[in-house]
Formats: sequence, structure tokens, C-alpha cells
Amino acid sequence: MAPQRRALPRGPDSAGPGPGPGRGSRRHSSARKGRSQQDPRARWLKAAILLLLFLCAGGGLVVWSRVRTQDGIPEGGIPGDGIPEGGIPADGIPEGGIPADGVTEVLAHRSDTLQDKFVEVPCSEDYESHKRFAGCTPRKCGRGVTDAVITREEAERIRRIAERGLSLGGSDGGASILDLHSGALSLGKHFVNLYRYFGDKIQDIFTEEDFALYRDVRHRIQQRIAQVFGISSSALYLTKPTFFSRMNSTGAKTTHDEYWHPHVDKVTYGSFDYTSLLYLSDYSKDFGGGRFVFMDADSNKTVEPRAGRVSFFTSGSENLHRVERVQWGTRFAITISFSCDPQHGIGDPGVTGHHP
Repeated sequence: MAPQRRALPRGPDSAGPGPGPGRGSRRHSSARKGRSQQDPRARWLKAAILLLLFLCAGGGLVVWSRVRTQDGIPEGGIPGDGIPEGGIPADGIPEGGIPADGVTEVLAHRSDTLQDKFVEVPCSEDYESHKRFAGCTPRKCGRGVTDAVITREEAERIRRIAERGLSLGGSDGGASILDLHSGALSLGKHFVNLYRYFGDKIQDIFTEEDFALYRDVRHRIQQRIAQVFGISSSALYLTKPTFFSRMNSTGAKTTHDEYWHPHVDKVTYGSFDYTSLLYLSDYSKDFGGGRFVFMDADSNKTVEPRAGRVSFFTSGSENLHRVERVQWGTRFAITISFSCDPQHGIGDPGVTGHHP
């Protein structure tokens, strides 16, 4: 479930033992002695040249760093959603950074109020290796953002549900997870089952009204995804994992906390066909960093979280993505995903319902 980072291979030292003295060593000893007398001056001149080259290169690096900063990219690159949103490692990409030649464009600013924004992209071949479902499996692919499905007030109510649940546990690292469906809750460096751990006391933590709001929000997001992609809402099935995430700037303690690696949902979870994120806090107001980044071949497209904003997209490689590291504050969101395969469908959670 968690991303496994691959260490970069360390190559062997290029320097090796040189050849030992041979038969001609005496013959050339006088020549070596003459050259050795010139070595101090030669070494000094060589050092001076190297120093000059180093200073020139350093100045170039400083200028380049300033140009990148002026382009809107923070110095050092863009900083590093939870366990389920960390998939394949970032091969060749600095931890928490973007490729050196990356160009960043903002798809949705926090200050925007978007009715609907959709960008179509060519579908990947990821869906071909899975059973296709006519009228549901993506043939039209892309990513969308809307602020017109969930209100900010509803997002604040949903956030309070997350806060109550996560207050019962929390990761030692920077990413904590609460899955109301399975009951998975981050606790220290591990997970516990919320429903087994607290038993009947769960009714003192969540109310039926909480779960009713959760179901209503999920249903509205499902309808919007179906509408945009031209499929029937009844063809979509809620699938796992679907979870709350809470992220802060605390350093990672285990690989479960490393949420910032680029990944593809369809590769990480074969059941995913459509992924959505409901943001419950505001970028640059409640937290810094933590933007959602679509990583395209020619540029990076970012979504700045805003309470009540829904970001949704087809789950294949056409939407390779990552989340920046949170630099300060706390970021709350819900990941809600859908499958076209009824065998991967899960039911909605409830106080009196059955939990896996």
C-alpha cells in the first residue's frame, strides 16, 4: 500500500591501483626527478585555473537559481495524497522536487471560484490490461476541477469528522490516514482498526448525521464525474481505498509517511478507473506546500487546494501525479475513488452498518 523507494545504485570508485615499477623504472628516474622539480609551480598553476573555473561555474549556478525563482518556482524546486497516494518511486527526480527542466503551470488557483474546468488528455494503455466495461471504462480521459459541487460549509463539517477521527490516533510521521470503510487509522508507526479498537464507543465519536453527509457528498462527486465523462452514474462503484488524509510538515518516520512520490493510481490500485479529491482546507492559508501536481511530459499542472474544491481525473498513466511536501500548517482532504468493476465495489460506512 505504501510506496517503496528504490535507492540509487552507487557505482564503484573509478580510481584503482596503478601499475607497479617495471624494468624501465631506473632508466626514467632522472627524467621523473627533473619533472618533479617543476611540480610545485605546475600544481599551483593548475589549482589557480581550477579555482577560476569553479568560480565561473558557481556564478552561473547562482544566476540560474535566480531565474528559476523569478519564474515562480521556489528556490530548490517545488517541495514535496498519504499512503494510498504514494505509489511508484520518483526515479531520477529529487526527493520532493521536480525535473530540472520542468515547467509549472497553475491549473486552478486557490483564489479562483471554478464552476467547472476540464482538460482532456489522450488515454494511456493502462486500461487495456484490465477487463473493460462498456459505457464506463475510460475512452475519454482527462482531469477536472470544480468548486460548484460541495460548499465550503459542507467541507468544514466534513473536516470536523476527519479531525474527530484522527484525534484518536495519528502517524508519528507527517501523513495520517482514516478510512471510514475499512476502519484503518494511523497510530504511531502502524495502523489499527478503528471499529475493533473502540467497539461500541464509535457511536460517541461519529453520528449518523456524519455518515449521511459523507454519503451525500460521495454521491454528488460520483454524479459530477459521470456527467463530465459521459457515462452513467450507476455504472460507477465506490472502491477502496477511500480515506481522509491529514498532512503536516513532520518528517517521515516510515515509508507510509512518504506521500510525495509520483505515481499512477491505476498502477498502484488496479481497481481504480476514476479518482477524486475533496479538499477540506486552503492552500497558503491553512498550510504551505501540499499542492497537487499533474506531471505531464512538457510541464507540471498544479491544483491549489481550497475547502470544498473537487479535483477529479481518470486513473491511468495519462494522469501521473504527486503531492508537494507540506511545509507548514495542516492539509486535510478526502480521496474518493471509483471502479467500473462491480466486483471491486464497496458499500458506504455507517454507525450501525457492517464494516470489513
